[in-house]
Parts: sequence; structure tokens; C-alpha cells
Amino acid sequence: MLTALAVSNYRSLRNLVLPIQRLNVITGANGSGKSNVYRALRLVADTAQGRVVWSLAREGGLQSTLWAGPEVTSRAVQRGDYPVQSTVRQKSVSLRLGFASEEFGYLIDLGLPPPGKSAFSLDPEIKRECVWHGPLMRPSTLLAERESCVVRARSEQDEWLVVTHSLSPFDTMMTHVADPRNTPEMLTLRESIRAWRFYDHFRTDSDAPARSAQIGTRTPVLANDGVDLAAAIETIREIGDDAALTAAVEDAFPGSSLDVENNSGWFSLQHGLLRPLSAAELSDGTLRYLLLVAALLTPRPPALMVLNEPETSLHPDLIAPLARLIARASERSQIVVVTHSMPLISALAQRGDCNSIMLEKRFGETAVVGANELSVPAWHWPSR
Repeated sequence: MLTALAVSNYRSLRNLVLPIQRLNVITGANGSGKSNVYRALRLVADTAQGRVVWSLAREGGLQSTLWAGPEVTSRAVQRGDYPVQSTVRQKSVSLRLGFASEEFGYLIDLGLPPPGKSAFSLDPEIKRECVWHGPLMRPSTLLAERESCVVRARSEQDEWLVVTHSLSPFDTMMTHVADPRNTPEMLTLRESIRAWRFYDHFRTDSDAPARSAQIGTRTPVLANDGVDLAAAIETIREIGDDAALTAAVEDAFPGSSLDVENNSGWFSLQHGLLRPLSAAELSDGTLRYLLLVAALLTPRPPALMVLNEPETSLHPDLIAPLARLIARASERSQIVVVTHSMPLISALAQRGDCNSIMLEKRFGETAVVGANELSVPAWHWPSR
């Protein structure tokens, strides 16, 4: 289970360290940085897939995603004597992401390549990577580290062994060095991160894939776009918690039924009260709720599930059932919910184990409301 998320120089996250627990709600006003936290988590997950450089390119490149404010906020700016302004960078360009967990921790430091003749001169390079054991990185807990193109790992005899001298600057050691013989801990960590799930763009428009019949195949994990909703629901019925599925539908739509029609192997959803409605007839809110049901009641729960604004298009009466679904899912997975829905926040906050994180902007950068030295997890970024 993750215990901390650390981000430095990514958009409005100049230097942010968040405490993470079993059930987490991240909220704040529009523009406070909620979406940036969500994107940062996705970038961390992309390191295990080898897509972090490509994902940054989709956001406009490294230069577009860097913190644009001053490297240091002066006391005069903090007093309000002068407005916050960008300054000429004195330090090396550096975007850093990392997390700590009860078992392993990981961080990555990306920067720009040295001037040269390559046509890819704006592509970020990976300068540093570290994997360690336990919640805090120390020299004694390091298991593997990468400096430029050199990767070394700690052996069973507690000796440092060079794994490679020639790792490409755009390849992460998580994808190209993890193996069961030299770096088994890195392999375990990589596979754990690859199992993280993110749900943020369920389509519910008239042409949404979830509204059409699809070839049915066992689907223990709902796709990000919900295309296999009917198959995911049927999979829960057969190998998952059918009673929980029935209860979740009854909780939101008392007296209604949810069925999957099998027409020569083509699955389609049927839901209704007076008569079964096809998925094409369902309202956007009803379809979204059923998509969230399929995601949260997965028969194969991940180590981490992140939901970005799950309340979108839901009727207020569905917020409480959704909160109960999320709370139930947090018993099997670590959950992070990014939302600005006060009813959802209030419903989840009623649980004593809910970690509520309120974000705000201070001098252009994202900060945690009420954070102090005791509430912020210990974190250290290594030098290059």
C-alpha cells in the first residue's frame, strides 16, 4: 500500500508530498491542482509501462509540463509586495516523481539532454531512478539505482553489482532491467504498478461503446472506456460477488433489475424497472453508475485504483450509493478519489479511515491546506 506520493516541478506541483492511506479523497477549488495530482499518478504508472516519455510528449513535451514559477518564492512575494513571476532558471531542468509504500519505494528524475545534433533534442532524458525497500529511502535501504545510463543493483551478499552500462536515456530501468535473477524486487514492483487502474473518461454519449452489443468474453477487469461493460457485469455474476452487484443496483435503483442478454455470443445490457431498457436507452447518469459498479466490484481487485471525478453526470440520489461502493472497494484495494463534489466528500468522510486532502493555490503552486512538518511524510530527492 502506498504511503506517500512526491512530485517536484510538474505543472503547479512545485514540491508536493502527499500522505496516502487506504481510502483517499483529493479535493479543492477549480485550478487548485487536483488534475495535476491525478496526471502525476498516471505518469508514475507509465514508468512501469515504458511510456513516460511518450506521455509527456502528449502533454506538449517536458518544457510544457514544468513548473513555470520562480525556483524560490521570496519573502517579499509571500508578503504580497510583488506578484509571482517566472524567472530565468538557475538550476538544471528537473521533473521528479516518486512514491513510497510499505514494501518498496520508487522515484524517477527527468531532464533535458545535453545540446547535440539529435532531432529529438526536446525529448526528456531519464537522469536518475531509485528503488528502495521500506517507506523511506536511505543508503542502507537502496536496492537499485540508475545514474545516467549506468544501473547497479544490490546483490544477496549486500554488494553493488553493475547491471548495465548502456541503458538508453529514454528507457526506464523498470522496463529494461527488471529480471528475476539480478533485480527480483524491481520486477515485483513493476508488476504491481502495472496492475494499477485509472478510470477518468467513461463515455456515456449516444455513440458510447458501452451502449452497443459486444462479443462476450470473460472480463474480470473493466476497460478504461467501458467498452466491455456487459461482459464485465456477467463476469461478476459468474466468478465475482453477485450478491454485492445485486445490492449495488438495488441501493441506487430500488426494485429494478440488471441482466445481460446473450445473443449468439454478443452481450448487451438490460436494465429497468417497468420493462428492461437496453443500454442505448439508459440515461448518461445511469450508464455511468453501472460502469462504476463494474469497475469497483471487479473480481480481480488491483493494489491501487484511482477515480477522477466519478460523480460526473450522476443524479444527487446516486452519490450516497456510489460512496458506499467506493468504501466497499477500499476493503480490497487502495482507493484515490479526485473530486470536487461536496456530497461525495461528505459521504466518504463519514468513514473514520478516510484520508481527506484539500488542495489550494499559494503563490501559483499547489499546497495542502493545513499541512505542517508533522503531517507531511519524510521525503528526500537524491542529487544527480
